[in-house]
Amino acid sequence: MSAFPQPGHDHGFHVEYKEDYYDPHPKYKFEYGVHDSHTGDIKSQKEERDGDVVHGSYELVEADGSKRVVHYTADHHTGFNAVVHREHNVHPQHYQHHQEHIPEHHEYSHL
Repeated sequence: MSAFPQPGHDHGFHVEYKEDYYDPHPKYKFEYGVHDSHTGDIKSQKEERDGDVVHGSYELVEADGSKRVVHYTADHHTGFNAVVHREHNVHPQHYQHHQEHIPEHHEYSHL
């Protein structure tokens, strides 16, 4: 329940009670993903809930090119549990170094 003070005649305010909605068996399912090869932002997640039991996973490509994969579950009896797995060098980053052209040979005139 929530109480909201409202203007009234009893000392300037009276209290109105509003019943909050409660779902005794929440249920949902979602997933999303991002794959931006320009910035290297590559990740995804999916999760499903049925009552007090949640199952899900997410994965992302780290800055070093390795991939982190996490599978998790949560419930009222065992709490939150996650298993983390790492795959190395899934998408290694390649950096190109630019060097300014500096002539190797200079000719000078003598006066």
